[in-house]
Amino acid sequence: MLSEKSWTSRFFTGIWKALNFGRRLFFNVIFILFAVVIIAGIMTEDEQLTIADTSALILNLDGNLVIQKEAVDPFDELLSEAADNSSATPEILLKDVIFAIDNAAGNDRIKVLVLSLGGLGSAGLDKLREVNQAIDRFKASGKPVYAVGDYYSQNQYYLASHADHVYLNPMGMVLLEGFGRYRMYYKSALEKLKANAHIFRVGTFKSAVEPFIRDDMSDAAKEANRAWLSALWTQYKTDVAAARGFAIDDIDENIQQFSDKFSQSNDDFAQYALNNKLVDALKTREAIRSEMINLVGKDNSRLGFNHIGFEDYIASTQSPFELDAKGSGNVGVIVAKGAIYSGNQKSGTIGGDSTARLLRKARLDDSIDSVVIYIDSPGGSAFASEVIRQEIVNLKEAGKPVVAAMSSVAASGGYWISASADQIWASPSTITGSIGIFGMFLTYEKSLDYLGVHTDGVGTTDFNGISPMRALPEKMSNIFQRNIERGYERFITLVADERDMTKEQVDKIAQGRVWIGSQALELGLVDNLGGLSDAIAAAAKLSDTEDFGVKYVETELSAQELFLKELLGDIAVTILSQIGFTLPENPVLKHLNNAVSQLGVFNDMNDPQGMYAFCLMCDYP
Repeated sequence: MLSEKSWTSRFFTGIWKALNFGRRLFFNVIFILFAVVIIAGIMTEDEQLTIADTSALILNLDGNLVIQKEAVDPFDELLSEAADNSSATPEILLKDVIFAIDNAAGNDRIKVLVLSLGGLGSAGLDKLREVNQAIDRFKASGKPVYAVGDYYSQNQYYLASHADHVYLNPMGMVLLEGFGRYRMYYKSALEKLKANAHIFRVGTFKSAVEPFIRDDMSDAAKEANRAWLSALWTQYKTDVAAARGFAIDDIDENIQQFSDKFSQSNDDFAQYALNNKLVDALKTREAIRSEMINLVGKDNSRLGFNHIGFEDYIASTQSPFELDAKGSGNVGVIVAKGAIYSGNQKSGTIGGDSTARLLRKARLDDSIDSVVIYIDSPGGSAFASEVIRQEIVNLKEAGKPVVAAMSSVAASGGYWISASADQIWASPSTITGSIGIFGMFLTYEKSLDYLGVHTDGVGTTDFNGISPMRALPEKMSNIFQRNIERGYERFITLVADERDMTKEQVDKIAQGRVWIGSQALELGLVDNLGGLSDAIAAAAKLSDTEDFGVKYVETELSAQELFLKELLGDIAVTILSQIGFTLPENPVLKHLNNAVSQLGVFNDMNDPQGMYAFCLMCDYP
């Protein structure tokens, strides 16, 4: 029988051997990945960067269209991509898409643009509209545009509608479902868990906390949401109808009307799309391939005709350096995308300190004459929003005009940081407003009591001991509510001062209510309608800069971070292309993940006073 000392020695020796094996395995795998990437790069480099004399640019967009990509740790990105993690949704930069289309319009080798949009995910109508404008510029160069697809989602079809030829697979479909807002509500669930939700808010329409105090959407929230969603849907229908050359009323919204036309189409979605002029023809992939061969010639690629994909085209034509920037006389562009948190945050979210630092960097940069802050945010921390706004004021006091350019969303805190700009530009479809404040505090004293767990003790003040484990004193609750009301007063006073309105006028259109850009212009919340390029031109005009460049002010990655990002990104792409490993998507888990994400938004909020200017309903349809 082994002695205790001998057993202990063998136990720890075994652990060490296991750890040592794991260490060697890890570094051997990394070495193999390096080798695979180098060999694959040598074998494929020439093919990737070659554009035939007559070629098609395939705009095969895969992911969500964004103005700034979310920062991801290189190792996390490698692992998530290798496992096809559904939470790691690919992202496509809007400016890359516009660059590719505009560059191809002037490229003599590119003879046709093919929209292959099956992988395109979420995108604000403003972003899609800018891509459509680039497509129209491509058509104006005399080159044709084809849209091909097995299925068109609403976002995908908005782009496809601008093509000269829209083709659909005979087994495909087009379904325009409109815009809506549906979410989960947790009041009954919290009651069953015996959790006590303490809600502090100002604003009749400030509905971000409704899921925790109701089991359904309030009438006020329904009224407000229906108004802006209907206005947005009208814009969508108007744009599509104009592009396709039919009446706006031809887009079916009534199920009975759709059913009647569907019957006339022999209960066939593809035939319905053709009969109602949503598409120009029903064509198989082989028929489309033959047409492309006639246009640009045949090759030995998987598609069978001369072409280059979007990512390869960007890699072969876009310089890694900022060619638009000049030595002096620049308009600085700072992207503020995502929810607003206090402190330092990575790209894809807005940090009070990190975004303020970029604004300060622009202020101290002598090559920058004026600044555009490009906002795509539903808001967040009121404190962080104010820190960012203060830096905008500092820029103005330094003699550098500031223009706010609103992308898909600039609501609540997103509007707060826009308010002090010299000019505010919004897209007609921008979701903005939502001027209101709330706070929330969950306590679990009843849950613990049910389990037989109790909290007790002593403190030197009435404030000591406030925690989720104990009931919130009524007087403390009253103080929190008064603080939220004071925050709302600050918000509407800020807007009134900056927009040359009275507080009463602001309060009437505030109360947490959401508006779209065209409505916001009528209400005086924004100055002009237009995109980023319009805002940049306006900023240059304000600083009397005629011959200006554009300089993006961004957080600089270290040399090590850049190396890992490029290297591990290449590794992930290579491994995926070699083994094609994917995990099936579970729709139930997907919906549960969405619910957890909604709750996670509140868990991640870190305002020091627990005061938030945030619009949960303002994620883009």
